[in-house]
Amino acid sequence: MGRDQSRVDLPAGASLDLGAVGKAWAADRAARAASERTGAGVLVCCGGDVAVAGEAPAGGWRIRVAAHEGDGQGQDVIVRDGGLATSGWRVRAWRRGGRILHHILDPATGMPAPTWWRMASVAAATCAEANAGATAAMVLGGDAPGWLARQRLPARLVAEDGSVVLVGDWPPG
Repeated sequence: MGRDQSRVDLPAGASLDLGAVGKAWAADRAARAASERTGAGVLVCCGGDVAVAGEAPAGGWRIRVAAHEGDGQGQDVIVRDGGLATSGWRVRAWRRGGRILHHILDPATGMPAPTWWRMASVAAATCAEANAGATAAMVLGGDAPGWLARQRLPARLVAEDGSVVLVGDWPPG
């Protein structure tokens, strides 16, 4: 970090991709701005990242968490505030040299994270926090349930074999 704490200095040739957290941050800001401007409850969804602001409708916002549309492993949950994010590797995956690769990278190796979870859904105070938790769960693999519990982040993790692990206050299916 430079002297100004709101600035990051990158070396020549380096780049910074704010894709996932940037999308979640934008959802948070858009929901908050729309709710403040209209005085209404607002839900903003940006490809698996959901932010809500203002008063929720009676019964809350019903949101389906699933790895992809039509996924039989999905679950409907009710959200009244904050954010919800789902991360998974199957939608953005490709094959190279006989190996399946995907977009979720393990920062320790720079390579795609092991595919322990098919998908991870996390609820948090903000969509950006939920997104960070869901992505971390994908990278942490088998250590994710304990880490999420220590962070007090409710989560629903679907393992590659289809089994479901619920963490914290996540509602049963």
